Amino acid sequence: MANRTYALEWIRKSYHDLDSAKILFVSGHFTDTIGYILHQSIEKIFKSILAYKNKSIIKTHNLIELNELLSDWFDLNEDDIKILGIATTYNIKQRYPSADRRLPSREEIKEVLDLSEYLFDKVCKLLDIKLDEVKR
Repeated sequence: MANRTYALEWIRKSYHDLDSAKILFVSGHFTDTIGYILHQSIEKIFKSILAYKNKSIIKTHNLIELNELLSDWFDLNEDDIKILGIATTYNIKQRYPSADRRLPSREEIKEVLDLSEYLFDKVCKLLDIKLDEVKR
């Protein structure tokens, strides 16, 4: 049995992250911060499907691993998978100080942002969740 209510909670949190990332991107904010927030958004998008299916929410931040669990829901191509790999590094590498840390380029962040929006829209459509429900 589907659990739309629980999925909606995850989608709302994802939307908060996604909307925040968009605002920060437009304002020219630090790309490492935007990347970390986008990673969080994608992770919550994926986990919303697990919630919908009443599956255990696994404790991983690896977006490629989450995508593999949900491959029957998505038709991501190799470029999309590569972007998921890049976004996964934002959680691991960008979160903490590092001597060799670089800021992601705005172009790279834009690719992750575009994929995040695509995934968000697709999951909302699949779960029949309207944007006005998410914004509450």
